[in-house]
Amino acid sequence: MKVGCHISIAGGIDQAPERAENLGCEVMQIFTRSPQGGKAPELTENIIQSFKIENLKLKISATYVHAPYYINFASANNRIRYGSASVVRDELERASLLGAKYVMTHLGSAGEFSEQEATKKVSEMLIKTLNEYSGSTELLIENSAGSGKIIGASFTQIAEIIKNVNHPKLNGICLDTQHSFASGYDWTDFENTLKKIDQEIGLEKIKLIHANDSLTDCNSKKDRHAHIGQGKIGLEAFKKIVKFAEKNNIDMILETEHEKVKEDITLLKSLRINNK
Repeated sequence: MKVGCHISIAGGIDQAPERAENLGCEVMQIFTRSPQGGKAPELTENIIQSFKIENLKLKISATYVHAPYYINFASANNRIRYGSASVVRDELERASLLGAKYVMTHLGSAGEFSEQEATKKVSEMLIKTLNEYSGSTELLIENSAGSGKIIGASFTQIAEIIKNVNHPKLNGICLDTQHSFASGYDWTDFENTLKKIDQEIGLEKIKLIHANDSLTDCNSKKDRHAHIGQGKIGLEAFKKIVKFAEKNNIDMILETEHEKVKEDITLLKSLRINNK
């Protein structure tokens, strides 16, 4: 199990590995385009090779790509829904060129649809996204915090979507500790929460962990990250989460503020060492 955080690609994707190494990352997460919209920067052969060489030189062992924030597979607007499928497919292709292991995506909001209708729309769009896709990068669904009609707050719903899509390149999740806590999965009751997730989707589906403490209470439905051990989840729960990740060789990515993310990385590494 390795530890890293989200890294800026300002100035070019090939600038990210050095930033990651400076923060103590062993793995990293990046966007390959602006998360808010706009045209994706071209990935030339020179940029791709430079990125891979820098990763090797600086011992960044894996790259994970986060899809843009505007993805909504359940929008009633066809342009948004089909556009989301097109962008995530493009992200998978781009991530494959970079040698990234996973692309993770949120699913969007049900809006005017019922939960059942939204689940169906999301499944249809993910099938379209992955149609004839043969790249090396796999797609992960990230669980949501559950505000409003956001899809993917329950692992039961995500399990249903994965089953509906039935594609070998979509067979897992990126588990966000803060989002799950906010949607009612209480990490302070670690064993029962793990058991619940196993019953709903299967622990083997957890391929990556976003390690974030929570500024808000369990079941708050609010997406508010805190530094490790400084939130409502707490250090004792993270000791157990790290132990679980280590046992199952699941990398952990921090999405906390960069002023203190280096301290968070050091802390998670120390928990890993102390668990051995």
